[in-house]
Amino acid sequence: MHLRNLTFIFALFVASSCSNSQGEGGPGSAGQVKEYQVMTVESHPVTLDKHYPATLQGKQTVEIRPRVAGYIEEILVDEGASVKKGQVLFRLNANDLQATVRSAEAQVKVAEAQIVAAQITLKKTKPLVEKNIVSSFELESAESALQAKEAQLAQAKANLANAKANLQYTRITSPTDGIIGTFPYRVGSLVSSAIAQPLTTVSNTQEMYAYFSMNEKDFLQLTNELEGDNLQQKFGQMADVSLVLADNSVYSQTGNIQTASGLVDIATGAVNIRATFPNTNAILRNGSSGTVRIHQHLNSALLIPQKATFELQGRHFVYTVSNDNQAKTTPIEVIVGNLKDNYIVTSGLAKGDKVVVEGIAGLRDNTPIKPKLVKLDLQAEANNSSN
Repeated sequence: MHLRNLTFIFALFVASSCSNSQGEGGPGSAGQVKEYQVMTVESHPVTLDKHYPATLQGKQTVEIRPRVAGYIEEILVDEGASVKKGQVLFRLNANDLQATVRSAEAQVKVAEAQIVAAQITLKKTKPLVEKNIVSSFELESAESALQAKEAQLAQAKANLANAKANLQYTRITSPTDGIIGTFPYRVGSLVSSAIAQPLTTVSNTQEMYAYFSMNEKDFLQLTNELEGDNLQQKFGQMADVSLVLADNSVYSQTGNIQTASGLVDIATGAVNIRATFPNTNAILRNGSSGTVRIHQHLNSALLIPQKATFELQGRHFVYTVSNDNQAKTTPIEVIVGNLKDNYIVTSGLAKGDKVVVEGIAGLRDNTPIKPKLVKLDLQAEANNSSN
């Protein structure tokens, strides 16, 4: 019994010693305040890259549809070929329209012959009226008959012109320079102006439009930094933008933003924007996808390292250092861009504030700390990451 009591007392002594040892070394204990690295918030000039998915469309895309009904007799170009304005693309069977032209030509000749007969009748009637052999009514009738025959001739000529025009429509030409699309109809297909799909499309791709969307917050941040009285003037002052292709390569020619929609989409809160890129080497294709990269220069941005922040319920926080050297939980708003391991702070911090940058996982609000001021070269990291 005596031995068991001594063992129990020894165990309590060991437990008490361990507890005291842990208490002296723990953070925030009265005996020792833990040291943390702290930085002073400063402003830096930064070039920020932002990426927006885009769809490419040619400057002009024209649907090619027949104006008359007929069977496709010949396709004179291939899909994806480059064509010139006025180049013949399709030929329709013209037998029926050629017959219509010949019939219209015959009607013109008949009308011309009838006019000649009416003129002869009028010429004979005039002297008879002058000699009172026939009444003036006969003269008026002859003149009316001649006018009617002249009207018939005009109608016949109009029908002939219409028939010839329809015959010309069997030769379907390109209305512009561009690239041919696909062919949903082949030789032998019966087509007309009422077909559901066009014969093909011709896209003028000398210049390409890149359509993309930007949320309202990004749009305001972008335009507020630019000078000008309206959007067109602001976009004119904006630096060129880049295009990242589907294979992640950067397109060799830069473009520029020309216009933005006048409305914000209520459902998505986005603004539709159009950038224009030259396509002299015909690499870009109608309907392709890509990513517009916008270089946004900020003259004075507050930078902090990402490791100095933590997230809670979708919001970002940092620990700032108060005047009495206590860690204070501070909510912030940031821009997440191409800044490597840094954030741009848009609200919540001011120049000169001190922020804990190491060991924040063990901190709690109002914890006393021993700040150790460190200097971080955040500007160099930000500039290198935008190249």
